[in-house]
Amino acid sequence: MKYLHAHWRIPYVNTPKDPATNNPFLGVFNDPDERRSLLLFRTPLSFVILNKYPYNGGHLLVLPQREIQDLEQLTAEESVDFFQTIVRAQQILYRALSPDGMNIGINLGTTAGAGIPKHLHCHLVPRWNGDTNFMPIVSETRVLPMALEHLWETLRKFV
Repeated sequence: MKYLHAHWRIPYVNTPKDPATNNPFLGVFNDPDERRSLLLFRTPLSFVILNKYPYNGGHLLVLPQREIQDLEQLTAEESVDFFQTIVRAQQILYRALSPDGMNIGINLGTTAGAGIPKHLHCHLVPRWNGDTNFMPIVSETRVLPMALEHLWETLRKFV
């Protein structure tokens, strides 16, 4: 048997999973150590971070600064800022990584797949032709070609 070590997942595995009290996004907006928090950039009302547990290399999350659960809770100003930030994050991914396409989505509520339903966030997942393989099917393992810290440094050059 062969082993693929995914050591970066142990903090996630060990994190309590009570969605009522757990929000890893709180505090990120004002964290002075942007590299540690993987904060790519911030606007007055939103911020963009690298997903610590990505579906694919370059997986970003766009969040409003304020902890809200649904799009309808955004003020008009927050809504404009949030969606402009999504577009800017998409542009950065295209310039920095040259993906062939991109999945962009918002999961509202636990039933819809939101892992942290109390804080609205949008996923941007770059995709490349042939980026899927047998690993997720056979071993429930994703193979990511670049370390998060290196990816953060690469993307920051395009902010």
